[in-house]
Amino acid sequence: MKKIRLAIIGCGGMGHRHMYGLAELHRAGWDRFELVAACDPVISNAESLAKQAEERLGKKPTVVTNLDELAKVNVNAVDVTTTPPYHHTVAVETLERGWHTMVEKPMGLTVRACNLIRHAADRSDVVLSVAENYRRDPINRLAKALLDAEVIGKPRFLMHHAIGGSNRMLISVWRHQKNQSGVLLDVGVHYADMIEYLLGEVETVYAQTRLHEPIRHNPAAVTGDSGSNPAGVYTEWQRKMPAEFKATAEDAAYATLTFKNGTVGQYIEDHGAWGKGSWTRQIHGAKGSMTLPGDRSGGVISLQIDGHGTIEDEKLLDMVPDFRLDAVTTDLFEGDRLWQYHLPFTDTDAKIIAIEYGDFAEAIAGKRTIEVDAYQGTRSVAISYAMLESGATGQIVHVDDMLNESINTYQREIDDGLGI
Repeated sequence: MKKIRLAIIGCGGMGHRHMYGLAELHRAGWDRFELVAACDPVISNAESLAKQAEERLGKKPTVVTNLDELAKVNVNAVDVTTTPPYHHTVAVETLERGWHTMVEKPMGLTVRACNLIRHAADRSDVVLSVAENYRRDPINRLAKALLDAEVIGKPRFLMHHAIGGSNRMLISVWRHQKNQSGVLLDVGVHYADMIEYLLGEVETVYAQTRLHEPIRHNPAAVTGDSGSNPAGVYTEWQRKMPAEFKATAEDAAYATLTFKNGTVGQYIEDHGAWGKGSWTRQIHGAKGSMTLPGDRSGGVISLQIDGHGTIEDEKLLDMVPDFRLDAVTTDLFEGDRLWQYHLPFTDTDAKIIAIEYGDFAEAIAGKRTIEVDAYQGTRSVAISYAMLESGATGQIVHVDDMLNESINTYQREIDDGLGI
């Protein structure tokens, strides 16, 4: 099979993590991509990714600094891992150039930016994929199967709580800036996608939002070490960031969600909380409840079902005898019916990004429909902003009104800054 000529556009921390995922996919025997270019206006970033790609993939991709140079490399597909303000400008152009495009989350910096990508994808005959990774965790796949089998009955109530963070920088300065992708968007889109993956579409949001910690601290600038450094790839950049900076984006949301299927959700995402941190994703249904482990942890789902007691071991698989992971995930995790796994985070991170690439390759080959498309990517951004819009206006917000851009009190300033 002819290989897909791929370029990574945006060679910072996320671009490096994606390249590690691509190398992991190749290691598992799925070598449908050939990484032919690393593109970044900061040439040192592109050189770093290209050098490490040569070590992992056996061939150094061409280093370029813009899309015109990239066109000369004759690419078929691109992976857009720039910072969020550039997602829509890059993705719209790559789609118009006829390149299959995978774009990191959040798909766009605002709902309007997402809609620009959606419209470009609709006009194009190439594949647009959103690189949403949490749902691809094998344990979350099992959770979805258990819910679809109605093991806990019809869902009634969701609790999703992610609480912690104090006043420390989350990975980078830009994740605390309203005009760059505040933390409630950058992290919230993961949670929004997971919630809809498990329970279907959210209908309304009513939220209170806060900026608890207006001054954030970056320990990497002082000690050289950071507590927020997924896969350990951000150290080089974090040490160059300021030790203390002003945050402009809200860091906490407390919300009530309603779903189209009648489920009600209680949602807390607080990145400025002190003291004991908390993680909860729990779903109560008509026959029992399900408590999920943290995403990408390999932890075990706990079921409590009337008449069966607590199930939190291999007996989970007995509840869904037809459950099977897809071929790519099976090869990466060495099993098609997983109920737990034990891996270092760096390995898990690479494997789950590899699954994104596998899905992308299969869709390009016409063997499947892309799993997280432009519509779903836009929905995740719309739900995250629905909380911020509700917090700004004090009103219940309908997600459909977010999607059609009839509500943009909070986003207007960001859209104006983007010139859209």
